[in-house]
Amino acid sequence: KAGVPQFDQSGNPILDESGKPVLGPERSARQVIGRLTGGWRHWGESNGYFATASDAKAFEDELAYMLVHQMAAPNSPQWFNTGLAWAYGITGPAQGHYFVDPADGKVKASDDAYTRPQPHACFIQSANDSLVEPGGLMDLWVREARIFKYGSGTGTNFSALRGEGEPLSGGGTSSGLMSFLRVGDRAAGAIKSGGTTRRAAKMVIVDVDHPDIEKFVNWKVDEEKKVAALIAAGYPSDFNGEAYATVSGQNSNNSVRVSEEFLEAVERDEDWHLRWRTDPSHISKTVKARDLWRQIAEAAWQCADPGLQFDTTINDWHTCPEAGRINASNPCSEYMFLDNTACNLASLNLLKFLDVDTGEFDVDAFRHAVRLWTIVLEISVLMAQFPSEEIARLSYDFRTLGLGYANLGTILMLLGMPYDSDQARAYAGAVTALMTGESYAASAEMASHLGPFPGFAANREHMLRVIRNHRRAAYDAAPSEYERLSVLPMPISSDHVPGSLLGAARDSWDRALALGEQYGYRNAQTTLLAPTGTIGLLMDCDTTGVEP
Repeated sequence: KAGVPQFDQSGNPILDESGKPVLGPERSARQVIGRLTGGWRHWGESNGYFATASDAKAFEDELAYMLVHQMAAPNSPQWFNTGLAWAYGITGPAQGHYFVDPADGKVKASDDAYTRPQPHACFIQSANDSLVEPGGLMDLWVREARIFKYGSGTGTNFSALRGEGEPLSGGGTSSGLMSFLRVGDRAAGAIKSGGTTRRAAKMVIVDVDHPDIEKFVNWKVDEEKKVAALIAAGYPSDFNGEAYATVSGQNSNNSVRVSEEFLEAVERDEDWHLRWRTDPSHISKTVKARDLWRQIAEAAWQCADPGLQFDTTINDWHTCPEAGRINASNPCSEYMFLDNTACNLASLNLLKFLDVDTGEFDVDAFRHAVRLWTIVLEISVLMAQFPSEEIARLSYDFRTLGLGYANLGTILMLLGMPYDSDQARAYAGAVTALMTGESYAASAEMASHLGPFPGFAANREHMLRVIRNHRRAAYDAAPSEYERLSVLPMPISSDHVPGSLLGAARDSWDRALALGEQYGYRNAQTTLLAPTGTIGLLMDCDTTGVEP
């Protein structure tokens, strides 16, 4: 980031001819890591997260150690934005962001761009069937631009938009979903996420019963055919060249939202109805479920899109259904929660917790790291600003976090476990269970001092049900013991997992449930299995294959 005071090799400020500090970029890992860890400490210490100053100092020092030794890393917007005002006095003009002031709980407009940073990588936004009203499509493009500019990504379920041919209130018929998706695609391509070399991080989701679902499924397939024709005509074939710049659909990940009802229709080879958005009782078209399923599969085979999101299962594990359904995800699909909320992420480097010579996983160090980074992500909610008033309010009220891990593939290879084996799946499940249980336990511990998230009381029984189901999975429970699940989790067999690892995971879930029943939770979600393509580079991680 430009605007950082520059120093010479002796550590003295460099001044210009008029005696003013010479400004430029950060030039060392020491500067960057000091900015991040100092910023987190500042916000936490200023808001009662530490009992003593020495606790706050230990927190800062341990985080610095972990970053220096590539044991963990936060998501990209933290590196881009966090601590710029605290460390260097960089503010910049306000960009239309909002935050909730913890002093009085009110939503307020930000005075500048960086005093409160935008550290959240993952946003979910709603889209309603209007054009220029507040919350309408043109408003969505503005909010997306605000998100992309600071290096973040956003996802939206566009299924509320009318299909092609549906009547308009003012007369005539709608041009359909795809015409508006192309507008959003162009806007995202012009802005990108955090710089000109990184495409916009954008997710587009459509329900499987939308009237335009077939056009959506084949959107990128048809665009790739145009690219092939342009390349054959002599245009450059690289992804940043004129051929791909000419066609649409290149700035988003696309997903189809499928329900258990649709999957059962595929299994039974039944008809599937596509329905108007303005009147769901009106059937726009009837297709064979298997034919639509085949179109989805062939499109994914040809161009890697669309992906699938399993709506029924996702909402079975929803911790806060009293606040609404889960309709969408962020661009990489690891964050799934309410519309108009945001999540900030961090990943732990599993390799740093493995003794390569003995194959032993350092359970105690890993648990300590999980606890520390859960606190970092919670503090990041406190200090953040958001691209709209509604996102600021809901993100504050539910305080979703996204702790994950990287280098699982490397761990499995070093331990001699084939990826596609019961042993590897059980090991991955045990590590995930340990991380998730320990993080929820830390969240409940914070709730005992700072109070649960504001949305907890209304969702208490739902969240405790989800926590109990997680705990039962760690204990390899019988199917009958799970509560209200359409699809059961994969069991973690003790035959394939070291006793110390599985025992620690179960202990973490015991504490997570016991503390949560007593105090509630500070966060509606604490963990995600997040992609680590960008921050994995900071930790020298393998980010391919079976990486979450």
